[in-house]
Amino acid sequence: MVRFKICGIVSKQDALLGVSHGADALGFLVGLDYQSNDEVTRETAADIIAVVPPFVSTVLVTHRVDMPWIVETACIVRCSTIQLHGQFPLEQIPLLRAQLPHVKISRVAHVESERAIQLATHVAEWADAVHLDTRTATRLGGTGLIHDWRISARIVQQVNAPVILAGGLTPVNVGRAIEVVRPYAVDVNSGVDAGDGPAKSPEKLRAFSEAVRRAQNELSPIG
Repeated sequence: MVRFKICGIVSKQDALLGVSHGADALGFLVGLDYQSNDEVTRETAADIIAVVPPFVSTVLVTHRVDMPWIVETACIVRCSTIQLHGQFPLEQIPLLRAQLPHVKISRVAHVESERAIQLATHVAEWADAVHLDTRTATRLGGTGLIHDWRISARIVQQVNAPVILAGGLTPVNVGRAIEVVRPYAVDVNSGVDAGDGPAKSPEKLRAFSEAVRRAQNELSPIG
């Protein structure tokens, strides 16, 4: 079953809208290295997460690398997963997990070339999941740009951990992405935005959810 996450949630309305369209996870951007209109404070994230119903994962997405801040923030927002979307040292993940034993940890591996295969393999040795995304010179994610899915597909085949695919996904291309990559989950942000702001579009969310389920049903067994 291919799961999907809606990232960049900034309001209770969008959180519940995502849940109504079958989202398995909701992402909250807290502690970014640059200004973004979908970043929220720890207090806002906590307030929204409080209304998320059971069985929906809540994900703290952060660029921060200082462990005390991450631990404190995870406790404040009461998330179920941390997505380390910056350069948090892999070797420190066990220390982070020891302080947050009930929180799953995903770590990004940016797909810029075939070197991402080795990076993702290394990430999989430490984190609970590998998050594949596109980066630019100024942004670590949320670029609206896809990367080479053939590389991502090779990563899925080689690593021993769930792989989450992000980067430029939309209701139009997510079906093809799932067909090529066969990820554990897909992650969308700007691809379902209503406009220039961070609010989500009900129509795009519906279309994205339907595309994910349709692609999942059409997947043929590997081998």
